[in-house]
Amino acid sequence: MADDHEQPITTLLSAMGEGDAQAAEKLFPIVYAQLRQLAQRQLAGEFGQVTLAPTDLVHEAYLKLSGGASLRAADCRHFFTIAARAMRQVLIDRARRREALKRDGGERVSLTPELAVDMRTPLDLLALDQALNQLAEVDARKARAIELRVFAGIGFEQIADTLGVSRATLARDYRGAQAWLYRALSATEPAS
Repeated sequence: MADDHEQPITTLLSAMGEGDAQAAEKLFPIVYAQLRQLAQRQLAGEFGQVTLAPTDLVHEAYLKLSGGASLRAADCRHFFTIAARAMRQVLIDRARRREALKRDGGERVSLTPELAVDMRTPLDLLALDQALNQLAEVDARKARAIELRVFAGIGFEQIADTLGVSRATLARDYRGAQAWLYRALSATEPAS
């Protein structure tokens, strides 16, 4: 998300916020490549039976974003944060549907080495979502930092700016969140 691309996106987002329907049509082609990269990051790793392609994830997330209430993103970074959350929701919804059909556990995924409890054992996407939601109840900023890093792939400097904290505070928050998630996810791991 280079700065030279942020201005047109921010302008279109502002126009969308004011009800300009044509702005939404102009926005998608501009952000498509970045959304696809974001989707590829989220789909990277072992997803078991997930047959969703990055293009499909982008389209489903964009439909989720454009449906219902008008999209209100303050700027380019905020838009991509919202898009990452929409992609996460699409993946979680798909995993829940699959689990409901199977009734034998959640979807197994590997997200990043930063969060893997044991790299030989991929994370359970539903367990990660539940753990992030529980962390958000305890400390919303720490949960948001993890979400921005893991699901949006945003760098630490941008996360610190987005959350309005120093890099040192973010580093402490991130380490604390990793430890909290490690304990929460270790507790949900089935015994071998």
